[in-house]
Amino acid sequence: MPDVRDVVTGFRGAAPLPGLPDAWSWSPMPRIDFAGALSADGKRLLQLSGRDSYDQDLAVATLSFAREHEEEIFASNPYLGTRGGFAPPTGRHPFDTVVGIAPEVHRFYRVDRPELTEHVRLAFPAYACEFSGTETLDEAVTRYRMLRPNHLAREPLPFLKMRYINTRTRGRSTNRGRGFTEPRRLVEELRWMEGGPGSIVEFENRHGHVWRVMWDGGWLVEEWDTQDGTPREIGIEELIDFALARLRD
Repeated sequence: MPDVRDVVTGFRGAAPLPGLPDAWSWSPMPRIDFAGALSADGKRLLQLSGRDSYDQDLAVATLSFAREHEEEIFASNPYLGTRGGFAPPTGRHPFDTVVGIAPEVHRFYRVDRPELTEHVRLAFPAYACEFSGTETLDEAVTRYRMLRPNHLAREPLPFLKMRYINTRTRGRSTNRGRGFTEPRRLVEELRWMEGGPGSIVEFENRHGHVWRVMWDGGWLVEEWDTQDGTPREIGIEELIDFALARLRD
């Protein structure tokens, strides 16, 4: 097992991170900045990075929270764990959660320092609406890539799985079941189903709740995870507001 402190302090340009003991910052290349802190037991590195968005105060707050709550973060999911109750410094984006990302997902240092990879957990400020807590390893990898968590001034990208069949455009999902996508794509598919009899859109939020939307001369929406919902007519703008609100629940 490598001595994590010796490895990190040996990074080019590594310097103590003001405001947090046993923590350092470094920049391996222009526009990208890293910060890392030893775990409470000193056996792991909790690390974040910022691409054109690094914020030292936010880094300190995030790593401090991750160090204090590391066990709770990964108790919820060993690959992509979260802990709510995070309060970023005043004036930053309204993050409310810290996400922990396991080595099996991020694979940092696998080329230049493979012996270090398994001792590194990433920790980023995030939003509760972005995670279900039940992501498999493959799903964790997908979400990690979608979120681009090193953009530290980003807006939320809510958890969303979708399945669709559009008889007008002849577009349809290629995945088995519902697959991850972005809210803007959901909005597009809801609008595009107009005039396509038999078209459907199913969408699922982080709580596993599912709604099905159908076109039958107008939009119909019903709860679908219980499959005992009653379809109701709804206008497109109300439908979009409803769908986006369910993703933020």
